[in-house]
Amino acid sequence: TWRLWTENKATELLDETLRESCQMREAVRCIHVGLLCVQEDPALRPTMSSVVLMLSSGSFTLVAPSTPAFFVGRSPMEFGSISTGSSVETTKLDASKGGSRAQSISSADFSKLDAR
Repeated sequence: TWRLWTENKATELLDETLRESCQMREAVRCIHVGLLCVQEDPALRPTMSSVVLMLSSGSFTLVAPSTPAFFVGRSPMEFGSISTGSSVETTKLDASKGGSRAQSISSADFSKLDAR
């Protein structure tokens, strides 16, 4: 979404069927508000009351969104995963920064599925 937004191609996010039946300006405004809600700096994110105002008033001027908290530019390359019972640790290389980082994912609610 962020990449398409910065390339002025946000309408490519819309399903073709929806594209034919919606107001493009309103759809792009919804995407804009969504990007404001996921900005990296929580202090820059709008409050819920502001979001309601932004979505209900077309005359409310929106500020330009900054990079989302989860945007890394390119997909990190995955080096490997280690399962340790209740969690999985994955080491990834962030190509844009030339470093690696470990991520833990809780698997407390995961269950093994077997094919029939």
